[in-house]
Amino acid sequence: MAKEIQVAYDCADPLAQATFWAEALGYRLPPSSEPENTWAAISDPDGKGPRLYFQMVPEGRTAAKNRLHLDVRSAPGLTGDERMAVLELEAARLEGLGAKRLYRLDADSENEGIIVMDDPEGNIFCLD
Repeated sequence: MAKEIQVAYDCADPLAQATFWAEALGYRLPPSSEPENTWAAISDPDGKGPRLYFQMVPEGRTAAKNRLHLDVRSAPGLTGDERMAVLELEAARLEGLGAKRLYRLDADSENEGIIVMDDPEGNIFCLD
């Protein structure tokens, strides 16, 4: 039997991170009963995606590359210029929410293009 998963993020500001990712993914941020902002969680309103849990930790992210990152599927099934135009629009929307664009990888002979970004606390994710 398949298991459900939860993706846990270590962060400095759980509520801010949860708010960003809820907007980015179309997830739901329930009313918080955590007044000290030591954790926050968001969930997929359709029940398809994993719950994301954000927990406060004292240390910041190190300069090392993330060993795990999210691929935000913003242009499934699209290719070429149409795909990249959709990804560019989504990147601009997320920048307005506090994300930072790192770089764009255009399509090659094996892969479609993606845009690599940082969330507001510097965690890498890809627009795919």
